[in-house]
Amino acid sequence: MLVIRFLRVGKKNQPSFKIVVTDKRRPPRGGRFVEELGFYNPLKKEKVLKPERIKYWLSKGAKPSDTVYNLLISEKIIEGKKIALHKKPKKKGERPTPEKPAEEKPKTEEKPAPEKPTEKKPKEEKPAEETPKEEPAQEPPKEGVKEASETLKIKKEKKEETPKEE
Repeated sequence: MLVIRFLRVGKKNQPSFKIVVTDKRRPPRGGRFVEELGFYNPLKKEKVLKPERIKYWLSKGAKPSDTVYNLLISEKIIEGKKIALHKKPKKKGERPTPEKPAEEKPKTEEKPAPEKPTEKKPKEEKPAEETPKEEPAQEPPKEGVKEASETLKIKKEKKEETPKEE
């Protein structure tokens, strides 16, 4: 699908644009376009357009971007109403308006049931049931481990036998 859009060619902080016809799938930069239709410098308000070529590409089905569309209307190459590019700021307390008109509501509209006030009851906490923990099956200890475990048992027994002095 062909598109008429801007191709930036200016330096940093000095924007200037070529108005080109290009495939929509191609990136805006890169210089690969079908035809150059004009030039626009927003700093100097300089506009150079080829109206007969623009009308030709529009007749072939090329669609202009929103900004190019507004530029073509201001130059009176095409007729129509400008597209609002910037969103209006919302005021406090103002609800956003729905995009679809009220007439397009589905015809199978059901009457909403009257809402009953429902009270949420706090859930009763159930005491955690103690499940017997299964001990993993113990492998027979190795020789070195067996000796170490025996020495720990002996040390524990000695601690239990000696009374604490306060």
